Amino acid sequence: MTKREIIWNALRAAFPHTIPIFAGFVFLGIAYGMYMQSLGFNAIYPILMSLLIFAGSMEFLAANLLLMSFNPLNALLLTLTVNARHLFYGISMLEKYKGTGRKKAYLIFGMCDESFSINYSANIPKEVDKGWFMTFVTLLNHSYWVLGSALGGLFGSLIHFNTEGLEFVMTALFIVIFIEQWRKEKKHLVALIGLTASIISLVIFGGSGFIIPAMMAILASVTIIRKVSEQKEITV
Repeated sequence: MTKREIIWNALRAAFPHTIPIFAGFVFLGIAYGMYMQSLGFNAIYPILMSLLIFAGSMEFLAANLLLMSFNPLNALLLTLTVNARHLFYGISMLEKYKGTGRKKAYLIFGMCDESFSINYSANIPKEVDKGWFMTFVTLLNHSYWVLGSALGGLFGSLIHFNTEGLEFVMTALFIVIFIEQWRKEKKHLVALIGLTASIISLVIFGGSGFIIPAMMAILASVTIIRKVSEQKEITV
């Protein structure tokens, strides 16, 4: 199989996984572009920020930071707080990203919640190159966000629609992804751990502070399960 065929096969395999993300990212990207325009920014700002930052909710916050007095330390701390969950994503993807070569740098940069969810749990066919599959998942999701931001920034003044409830789009998207993965998996232990840890953390820490404790609990539990499984395999 030629390199061109390898790349094409990976793109065809990756694209269907990103279709639900397309709907969510384009609409949210339009909202972001319109928001930036409402603050007085030229369309080039949301386009470049989406292309170079690609941080979703942090981009909305960054728009306000640009209007405030220069305070890099505050921006750094705010970014770490908002995106701290990516530390756990990175640890979880250490094994997945092995052997991806030069593509690894972009995979790290472009990792978002949705790309992580797909790349971590997708059943990649044996005939499809893993590195190119994950790269295209990341690249497609990235392009959807840039497209939406560009549309919102360029044509925001011409687009008028009721944005009430728009923030629920990504929540609904994650529910769909979760259901699809639940249906594919025969064993649901990891999913149940995630649900249990999230609910307990939500009750204890509240809606604004449950994500990091939940991610820590999930990571610890999955790590323990993995070590136990590896020990059993060695014993057998």
